[in-house]
Amino acid sequence: MGSGAGAASGGWSRRRFVGALGGAAAVTALPAPAPPRPEPGHGATNPDRATPADPQPHATAPRPLYLGTYTSVEGGGKGIGLATYDPTSGSITGTGVLTGVADPSYLALHPDGRTLYAVDEQDDGAVTAVRLADRAILGSRSTGGAGPCHLSVHPSGNWLLSANYTSGSVAVHPIDGSGALGERTDVVKHSTPAPGPGQQGPHAHQFITAPDGGHVLAVDLGTDTVYTYRLDERRGTLTEVAQAHTRPGAGPRHLTFHPGGRYAYLANEVDDTVTVCTYDSTTGGLTIGEPQPTGSGSGTNYPAQILVTADGSYAYLANRGHNSLARYAVEADRAQLRLLDTVPVSGDFPRQIAFSPDGTLLFAANQKSGTVSVFQVDAGNGELRLAGEPFASPVAVCALPL
Repeated sequence: MGSGAGAASGGWSRRRFVGALGGAAAVTALPAPAPPRPEPGHGATNPDRATPADPQPHATAPRPLYLGTYTSVEGGGKGIGLATYDPTSGSITGTGVLTGVADPSYLALHPDGRTLYAVDEQDDGAVTAVRLADRAILGSRSTGGAGPCHLSVHPSGNWLLSANYTSGSVAVHPIDGSGALGERTDVVKHSTPAPGPGQQGPHAHQFITAPDGGHVLAVDLGTDTVYTYRLDERRGTLTEVAQAHTRPGAGPRHLTFHPGGRYAYLANEVDDTVTVCTYDSTTGGLTIGEPQPTGSGSGTNYPAQILVTADGSYAYLANRGHNSLARYAVEADRAQLRLLDTVPVSGDFPRQIAFSPDGTLLFAANQKSGTVSVFQVDAGNGELRLAGEPFASPVAVCALPL
C-alpha cells in the first residue's frame, strides 16, 4: 500500500520511505566546534510534549540544534547532525556531524540538559547516550527489539523509555548519574489486541510519561491501541493498567498532552485523523474521542506528530503527503480542537516537529526533501510564518533545538 499504511508490508518500508536499505554506513569523525553547553532545564524532558520550559525571551546567542537521520540509506547522513540556530531569526548554521551512532532517527534530552539520547533504528535495535559537554558517546544498550523509532526520558531523569516499531514492544533502561545507560530492566511486547486492518503485527510508535509521572503510555499503530503502564521507579519494570482503543484501522502514531494534564491529542497516521482524549490520572486510563480532520482534504496524507503550545491555546499537526502544518485552536476548556488553517511546510514529508525551548520557533524535519523548515510562532494568535529558506540536512527525520 502507500507510504503510511504500508506498515502491512513490514516496518522498514513504511518507516523509511527512502528506498532500499544498505548496511550501516561507515563513518569518519568530522571536527566541529562545540555549541554552547545546554543549561539544566533548557530542554523538554520529552520533546513530544513540546511544552517549552524556562522561557528565554531575551536569548540572542546561537543555540544548539541536533538533527536525526538514517545512516544506512542512500543519501542519508553520517550520524547526528550538529548545528546552531539564531533564537530570534530562526536561521540555522551547520557545524558538523557526530559520527558513530547508527540510524539516529529520534533524539531526546535528559532533564538536566547534559546528555543526549538517540535510537539506533536497526534490526538489532539499541539506544545510545551522548555527553554533550564533550560529545563523548557513553555507550549503547540493546532495546530487546527491532526498529526502535522513539524514546523519551522519564521526568525523574532515572529512566529511558523506548519504542520498538518493528517488534511492537517497549523497553526501559536505567540512567546513572553520569547520564550513561544501564542494562535494560524491562521489555514488554504488545500481544493483545490483534493487529488492526492491514497490519501484520504490533508496531509501537511512541513511549512517553503522563503528566502525573506515575504512568507511562505507549502508542501502538499496529494494534490501534494506547497502552498505559505503571512504572516501578525503583526497579524499572512495567505493569499494564489500561488500554484505550481507536477505531479499527486508525493507526495511532503520536500522542501529546495538554499542559493541564487532563486532555491529550492523538494523531492517527493511517486514517488521517486526530482525536481528543481524556486522561484519568488516578487509573491511567485514556478515553479516545471522535476522529477529526487534519486539513489535508481528499489527498493522501499521513499525520506524523502533534504539538501543543506551552499556554495550551494552540496545537499543530505535521501532515506528510499534504506537506503542511495544521493549526488548531484548543477550546471548550481544552476538550476540543478546532481546525483554523494549514500552512505549507516548505518541504516534503514533515516527519517530526518541535518547539524551541521558549516556544517562539517551530522546527519541522522534512524527510524526503532532506530539509529542516523553521517557523516563527505568533504568541497572540498562533499563526506560523516561515523564517527564511529551509536548512539542508540529509534525510532529516528529527530536529531537537535546545
